[in-house]
Amino acid sequence: MKSYELTCLISPDLSEEELKQLEEKVASFIREEEGILNGTSLVVRKALSYPVKKKHSAYLAMINFQLNPEKIENLEAKLKKENQVLRYLVTVKPPVKEMAAITRRPATIKSAPKKTMEKVELKEIEKKLEEILEDEPK
Repeated sequence: MKSYELTCLISPDLSEEELKQLEEKVASFIREEEGILNGTSLVVRKALSYPVKKKHSAYLAMINFQLNPEKIENLEAKLKKENQVLRYLVTVKPPVKEMAAITRRPATIKSAPKKTMEKVELKEIEKKLEEILEDEPK
């Protein structure tokens, strides 16, 4: 069995009760094909970007389920016959891989040994400058 997600646009003309009945009908389509329902999301009314079957808004419903790949065509045939379903899309959901928890080591701050500079007196600097200047060819 593979995991699938069914996303459908449902006619906005339905009342809440009819909407729940249609949702149960679609769920029964999946059960008839020996599928397992994993969950449904809230049905939300959406404005459409362009008209679909002369409707400018629709209910958006998503259903997650598992089903044998051979039986998807039967499910799609049943959805096509349902007049209240404006459009639908069945997508394969990739399996979710659980990642191992990342354990982090506590941060250790390595302090570099500080270089201590010897204090040089001004007289010593002047002597070295004089030596350098005397050695220069003129």
